[in-house]
Formats: sequence, C-alpha cells, structure tokens
Amino acid sequence: MAVNHQEKFEEIVLDQENLEKLKALNNEYVLETVIKFIRVCKPDKVTVITDDPKDRDYVLHRTKELDEERKLKMEGHTYHKDSKKDLARDKKNTRVLVEEGEKLSKVINTKERSEGLMEIMEIMNRSMRDKEMFVLFFSLGPTNSRFSICALQITDSAYVAHSEILLYRPGYEEFKRLNGSPNFFYFVHSAGEVEDGVSINIDKRRIYIDRKKKRVLTLNNTYAGNSVGLKKLALRLAICVASEEGWLAEHMLIMGVFAPEKDRVTYFLGAFPSACGKTSTAMIRGFTIVGDDIAYIRMDEDGYARAANIERGIFGIIKDVNEEDDYVIFTALTTPREIIFSNVCVEDGVPRWLGDGRTPPEKGFNYAGPWEKGKKDEEGNEIPFAHPNARYTLGLEELENCDPALHDPNGVPVSGIFYGGRDSDTSVPIYESFNWEHGVFVGAILESETTSATLGEQGVLKPNPMANIDFLVIPLGSYLKDHLEFGRRLKHCPKIFATNYFLKKDGREEYLNKKVDKKIWILWAKGRVHGDYDAIQSPVGNIPKYEDLKELFKVVFGRTYTQEEYEEQFATRIVKWLKKLDRVEKMYKQEEEDGEIPEFFWNQLNVQRSRLLEARAKYNKDIISPFELLNSHQ
Repeated sequence: MAVNHQEKFEEIVLDQENLEKLKALNNEYVLETVIKFIRVCKPDKVTVITDDPKDRDYVLHRTKELDEERKLKMEGHTYHKDSKKDLARDKKNTRVLVEEGEKLSKVINTKERSEGLMEIMEIMNRSMRDKEMFVLFFSLGPTNSRFSICALQITDSAYVAHSEILLYRPGYEEFKRLNGSPNFFYFVHSAGEVEDGVSINIDKRRIYIDRKKKRVLTLNNTYAGNSVGLKKLALRLAICVASEEGWLAEHMLIMGVFAPEKDRVTYFLGAFPSACGKTSTAMIRGFTIVGDDIAYIRMDEDGYARAANIERGIFGIIKDVNEEDDYVIFTALTTPREIIFSNVCVEDGVPRWLGDGRTPPEKGFNYAGPWEKGKKDEEGNEIPFAHPNARYTLGLEELENCDPALHDPNGVPVSGIFYGGRDSDTSVPIYESFNWEHGVFVGAILESETTSATLGEQGVLKPNPMANIDFLVIPLGSYLKDHLEFGRRLKHCPKIFATNYFLKKDGREEYLNKKVDKKIWILWAKGRVHGDYDAIQSPVGNIPKYEDLKELFKVVFGRTYTQEEYEEQFATRIVKWLKKLDRVEKMYKQEEEDGEIPEFFWNQLNVQRSRLLEARAKYNKDIISPFELLNSHQ
C-alpha cells in the first residue's frame, strides 16, 4: 500500500507533461534523482524547465507571484532581498563531507559523511511542503564543448532559478548529449520555511558538499552565495574532478588585453581575493572581459593552456560601483535591461547602493524592510541604506566590453596569469615569476590584508593561496601539485605575474599609485609575453624598467611618470619580504600535519629567502632601489 500511495503522490505533483520532459532526456539517473528528492522534500507541484523561452518566462513570472522579486521603475530591473541573517556566504555551515578518518587541509571545514547526510536529509524532509519544485538544466562552460559539465538544479526558489538562468548557459539539450550517463553535477536547494519571501530557520542553514555523489545539498537560505549551486558550490566539485582528470578549476577572471597601438588581443587569467581588485581588473577600459569569477583551464592538442568561463553572467558586489570608476558596469546598471538587484535600497522604484556616486537617499526600502536615515537594528547600530554586500546579477553580453569569444567551445589561449594580493608595505605593483614552478610558488604565497568589509581587526595579512582557499575540497598539497604538473605538461607555459595595487607610503593612508595605474602594469605584462620589454631581476622576480613604464604612462594617460614614483613603488623591501616568508612558512608547516606539502614549495621558499639575504648582504641595505639592481646587472 505504501508503494502505491507513493506512486500516486508522485503522479499528483509531477504531472504527465513534466514527466515527459524528464523522460525525453533518456537518462535514468536524472529521473531517479528528481523522484528521490520529490519524496524527501514533498513539494505540492513540480515544474521542469527546459531550454524553451516559454519555460524561462514562467520562472520570471513566478518570481513576482511569490514576491521573491519585485519590479522596479526601469524596464527589466527587479529587486530581491534576503534575510537579515542571510546576507553573505556561510563559511561555518558550509562543509565538505568526508569518510571516517579522511583528512583534508586545516582550512577546509569538514563533516563525517554518513552523519552529515543523515542530518541534512532530516532537515530537508518536507522542506518544500506547500511549495513548487523547479527542476532546471544548465551547462557549466560553453555547450557542446570539452569544457562543459552538465548541472542539474532542484530548488523551491524562483529567485534562485532566475539567477541561474541569467548566470549560466541553458543545458537541457546538453543533458541529451550525455546519452544516459550519470556524469553530471546536481544541486538540491530549499529555502525551507519562508516569511515575506525569505528563509526564517537560519539556525538550521546547511550547505553540504558531497564529492562522492558530485552533489551539493543546501537549505534554509536564499542568499545566492549559499543557494545558487552552480556558483562557488559547483567550483568545489569541479576542483575535485579537475584534480582527478588533470586540468584546473580556478577562481579566476579571464580578460582580453589590447596594446594601445595594436589590434592584437592577449588573454590573461587573474586570481584575486575579495577586495583586491579582481572586478576592476576585469573591467579595465579598452580591454575585454570573458569572465570575472570562475575559469576551467585545459591543455589543447598543441600544448597550450586554454580557458573558458563556466558562466555567462555576473553576480557582482555593487558597493562603490560608480560612473567615474566603473563606467561600463554603471552604465549597464542604470539603463533598461534584465538585472536582479539584491539587498540594495529602493527609493521610489530606483535601486541605490553604497558608493554609487549620488546623494544618499533619506528613506526607502532595503533588506531590513522600510528604512529611513537613522534607523537602528536590534543592537542599536545604525542601518546603512544598503548592505555592503549588496549585489547585481546580469548577463555578460549586456556589457559593451564583453569579449566575442565568451561562448567559444575551444575557450581562449592563455598567455599569462595574474595573482593579485593586497598588502600596504611589501610587494611591488607587478613582478614576473622566473618560471612556471616559481610562478606556482608566487600563487601559493598570495596574501590579503583584512579590510572594513571583514569582521575583526583591519590590516591583518591572511594567506589565500591562488585566491581559492575558501573553495578547496582537496588537500592544499595536492592542489599545489596539480598546478605544478599541469604546467609541466604544457609545451607553452603562460607567464605568471604578481600584482599589488595597494602599496602605501610609509604606513600612511595614501596609496603610491592611482586606481587607473593598473592598466599600465597589465600592459607591461602583455609586453613581456610578446618579448617587447626587458626586465630587471630582483630577489623576488622580474620587475619593469623605468623607461618602459614611463613611455606607457605617456602613451596611455598622457602623464609623466617620475623616477621618484618608480623608485618608491618598485623598491625591494628586504625585511618585509623576509617577514612574509616567515608567515608563509608557519602556515604551510601547520598544513603539512594533515597532508604533505610538495618538496618544490619548500625549495622555492628556501631559494627565495636566500636571494633576499644575499641581496641584503651585497647592498648592505634593507630597501634596495630598482636602479641599483639595474646597475649591478649591467
């Protein structure tokens, strides 16, 4: 009787039309997965969303009906708000499920697999009661490509469904190409019990990554960083698969760089921790953007590295986006097109955000509800008119600088990689690694200072290898080995550079360079790729010559770049670097307790320390001018 009752229940919630959509995929694994979570989550209705535009329009219609998005004054603009307690990625409750006795890096939050699955399935039980389940299909990466990974999303949030429709390529037809294979990722999300369109059981928020089944289970949240499975949650699964198959899945931008006097495009990747200039680098005027967040990197038949953006949209932090500093994005955000604004302030139907360059509103509606200047929260703190982590979601093709190779199934050839940190007193604005192995080391020692956007003390340097530490699901030592071996297999290695846009003068607040100067550093790196410039060998890497930067500043900005500026920016600060290496060594020795750090890393660290000590002895100085380095090599 129980079986018959169950089958009857499934027939009620999964009608014939939607069942046929699933059956048309000819994939028993998809059907089994959907049926399983119908039984667990107990929705009132199931709607299967295909690549048909009518299905897409249905999702948009439901976002308004369910009050998960509200129309704004401008055509195509909608507003979504999250719970006051669900406004950022939940690191504490995001866990990788591991088998009993299995160890990962100390930086990876884990939970024993059987225990975690038992817990989350219990919380997920009946989580979609009185709600509609949406079943969607996407392609991570260009469709019909060696980069593409099929992704199945099950959710009861129309907002999550709409976000993924904007951010990812449709994949219903891509699933048919699987020919019945189980080789796909899947993501199950439930907002759980909701009031006013937001989750209320935040204390039971869970995000569990199950590598064994290539799936993520997440519930009691709506903030996209916790709920949109194909974003950073899928990156974690991809890192695991990439490690097994010999390619790289990275938290990296992809950009096309153009010389000021030539039409030639040179593609770079870039890894930057939060608040280190990633988006501003991807959006430099005159260059093109392929992607701003996640890249899959594979070797082609000729031994070149090629990269593809797994997304087709941006889920970006909107704070400080203004017309002067971010003209392209600002223009897109203030003109008619399909955009979801989240956790901004709505003033008379117009979205407003912190740092938008306009007079701040006196009242409006935001994540805390009706708002007016001076309103305070339960702790007595004044509520800003918009949240610092407010976001926008829009398609990349809405931007005038979107690169035409966005959907190229072969990806783009990678000529260089940037690792960009934030430190106020050590690293130069840009330097080039000596080789691939040294370049992997450069990425591995990436650090970033905490800012006002981070809880706790400001100005504290925290390690973030390859800007990917938050998303690792394999031991850090294995991750570094993967990078080393990938480069060794290439016949044509990309050059690797380190950037630092945040060097300050003698500990003061003022920076030693302007925001726009990053364009010069990027153009110098492009020139190095093509052999246009020589370099000066410093103890930490190759740095630019003054004459080359002077000419670039003149051509690009019509500005005189002085010897004094150059000398201060590109000095080698020996003591600061030695302290950095001490911090790095301490962190990696702690890591080695849970997994072997490869020998090449320790070799590179020891060699770099020796170069610094030798330079200090040679010049009898703690700070060495780039002109002194140049003269000693001539």
